[in-house]
Amino acid sequence: MKTQRITSSRRGFTLLELMVAMAITTIIVTVLVSVTSVAIDTWNRSRSELRASRQAKAMVDTMAKDFESMVIRSGNANEWLSATSPTALPGNNMKSSNAAELIFFSAATDRYKGAIGTATDLGGDVSGILYKLDYKDAIDASGTYPTFVLKRLLIDPNTTFTTMLGKTDLTPLFTSNTATLDKVQNFVCENVFQFTVTFWVQISRVNTTTTKTDLLTVPVTVGQSASTSAPVTKSFKVKGTGIVSTAVSGVTVAELQAGRITGVEISLSVLTDAATEQVRRRAFSGSQATEFLKKNSYQYSKRITVPSN
Repeated sequence: MKTQRITSSRRGFTLLELMVAMAITTIIVTVLVSVTSVAIDTWNRSRSELRASRQAKAMVDTMAKDFESMVIRSGNANEWLSATSPTALPGNNMKSSNAAELIFFSAATDRYKGAIGTATDLGGDVSGILYKLDYKDAIDASGTYPTFVLKRLLIDPNTTFTTMLGKTDLTPLFTSNTATLDKVQNFVCENVFQFTVTFWVQISRVNTTTTKTDLLTVPVTVGQSASTSAPVTKSFKVKGTGIVSTAVSGVTVAELQAGRITGVEISLSVLTDAATEQVRRRAFSGSQATEFLKKNSYQYSKRITVPSN
């Protein structure tokens, strides 16, 4: 008796099945790549924003401490604060929109390198302070990797007393200290594209209707406002006899001179590292620069209350 062995035929994938499998695999890979790309972009944006935030916080906190202990003495002809906007703004392929230059006096707590009350402390508590935004290598002034750097120079009280106090014009002192200001130890933060300072001044004005004196607080922005290219004022100075400033819209010279500073608002625009690299390598037209800054910079501001003056 013969037994018939029946074997099932082995069947492979058809072309249609292979094409469907490949299509499904392609879709899955595409989705995975897209998700990965979005995740990486989100991580890069978050990282850039976090770094920019740290840069701005370091600068704003330092400046806030300086202004909170600002020193102004009335009843003399001496100059106690000078804020100006330079004619030539820093930058190469793309110029900064504003770069206020500051020199004033403050009872800074980091005088004498923070060694107050030790043998290093030579006495006094009024220090000269300078701020400047520049475009150069943060580590090596002659280096090939320039960026927008904000620098701060603290002049100890003993030197301040002998070389700075009692001057009727602080501008020459700013110029003479520029070389020292440019030293690497005075570097505070980088990638600061624009630096704007607005002084809030309280003025007295006689109300023609009620014949009473109204107290008004008006903003005085040095240089160009962060939101417009129109110049506001190029110079703002505080002397022992009052405030001296170039024309301010809606305020008379006499009103401004008799006013007092109640607050200072600091505004910073910080670029991402990638944006700084692009600024270093390529040129931008007006519209390109505006669009580029919208996508690659972060805005920070803080209003500081200053001591009565």
